[in-house]
Amino acid sequence: MTLRRLGGGLLGAVLLLTSLSSCTRRVPPVDDGPGPAPTPTATTTVYVAQRIRTLDPAKPQVQALAVKDGKVLATGTREEVLAAAGQDARVVDLGSATVVPGLTDAHGHLAGLGRGLVTVDLQGVDTKAEALERVSSAPSSAFQGEWLLGRGWDQNDWPEKTFPSRADLDARFPTRPVALSRVDGHALWVNGEALRRAGITRDTKDPAGGRILRGEGGEPTGILVDNAMGLIEAVLPPATDAQHAAQLTAALNHAAQVGLTGVHDAGMDLRTFRLLQRWDKAGTLKLRVYAMADGQTADRETYLKDGPHEGKMLTLRAVKLSLDGALGSRGAALHQDYSDEPGHRGLLLLSPEEYEARVRAFMAKGFQVCTHAIGDRANTVVLDVLSRAAEATGTRQSGRHRVEHAQIMRLEDIDRLGRSGFIASVQPTHATSDMPWAEARVGPERIRGAYAWQRLKASGAVLALGSDFPVERPNVLAGLYAARTRQDLRGLPEGGWYGEQRLSGQEALEGFTVGAAHASFAEARRGRLQPGMDADFVALSVDPVDGPVSELPGAEVRLTVVAGEEVHRAFQR
Repeated sequence: MTLRRLGGGLLGAVLLLTSLSSCTRRVPPVDDGPGPAPTPTATTTVYVAQRIRTLDPAKPQVQALAVKDGKVLATGTREEVLAAAGQDARVVDLGSATVVPGLTDAHGHLAGLGRGLVTVDLQGVDTKAEALERVSSAPSSAFQGEWLLGRGWDQNDWPEKTFPSRADLDARFPTRPVALSRVDGHALWVNGEALRRAGITRDTKDPAGGRILRGEGGEPTGILVDNAMGLIEAVLPPATDAQHAAQLTAALNHAAQVGLTGVHDAGMDLRTFRLLQRWDKAGTLKLRVYAMADGQTADRETYLKDGPHEGKMLTLRAVKLSLDGALGSRGAALHQDYSDEPGHRGLLLLSPEEYEARVRAFMAKGFQVCTHAIGDRANTVVLDVLSRAAEATGTRQSGRHRVEHAQIMRLEDIDRLGRSGFIASVQPTHATSDMPWAEARVGPERIRGAYAWQRLKASGAVLALGSDFPVERPNVLAGLYAARTRQDLRGLPEGGWYGEQRLSGQEALEGFTVGAAHASFAEARRGRLQPGMDADFVALSVDPVDGPVSELPGAEVRLTVVAGEEVHRAFQR
């Protein structure tokens, strides 16, 4: 079992948005956002636990911390903290829990997670037949207009390891359009009716940066890769305002449940940004969201015009660009042919010239540039362009420009990334999900520069860790496990897949805390538990640094606190 399959049954658990009983607040009407504004209070709360890992070099482990007005007031022994808090302080005893600074997913997609929570969930299905059964029993929430939607399938997990076809769907859905996103979000599986409504025929040419897979006589098979997906998206009716708000509420609530206090949203569309802005202004946004503007679509023009934004819980000062596709769907752009598909080298979603023009435009407006790059060719182009543009704008170090995924890289480019002062935003569970087939894609030589976390650290790059949800589950404990082991849930392979690239428990925790804070210019306020810093922290049933690593995937998130407010609690006072 790969880590991607952790947490099966997620869809059923959250379809009724009002059933999230473990949250400390009710879910309000969708127009009001994910929760009511907190009642202002001057109360000081003291949290006591078996172990509190502060990541403060002066006090790395303490027994207690005090919180007041959304900030850490004091850390230390129980007696020291109670004295600092005063006699009227409220005391919460977390027992055997380990408390760590707020965990931030440095690369996720809230809108995509929300859709995935209420449409057909195909993650972890072992066969095409099982996928079709799930689609056939879709809940009513999976429909957007007439269209039936789902996501999460991965042909690499099926015995035949080949792409499915339109015919598989046509047998069950001859007249209803169906569109099912691959787990990586870089391919669509559609039926004949969807192709008909989008006007896709044997005569339709592949769009730039896209690929229509074809069968006998050039007929579309029903698999559309990367920019070819836009042909379907152009005719897909949008979610209603109520659907959109409900999906986003579900995503934020779920993030708190799995122990996240913050999310770096990698490529936020303008509609989602405006909704979060309203919630933030109303005081109902309960998680910290560091938004990367969608630089791939026409929304970028509005973002460029308006410039960066700083709210209370919502910040936008970055842009997300995507240069290539994904390895699983062979859309990642490589310097040489795919080892398992001679003659094919993947796709560039933007020409290098257009990519550089967008990079320079956003840098000139003060944006941090974050670029999706999976294949080694894409990573080379990103480093070439970022280096030139950052030098021209004087932001090589101050801009903290990021390479999102940095997945398959030439060894010389790994060194160059670190020397250039760029940030490596990587996702540990991608390695454990991809390890059964990744080497077949790129061969034994190129794999040496793949998912190479210790090589990236040795280059001097800051690691910011995330999950890329909903490509992977937004389970930060699974991410910590994958980072430490590079193994599946059975503990295989022994010693980890290319185990020399594993992170220590401390390194993994730092990647989800101080690394993510640095990557969002927030290291002076978050990432550690020190007096005066934001009171963002999580209580876990297992110590993520020294505890038994095998217990991490099934560990419990007992408490999630953001700005001093308990946004998720799994214990009774």
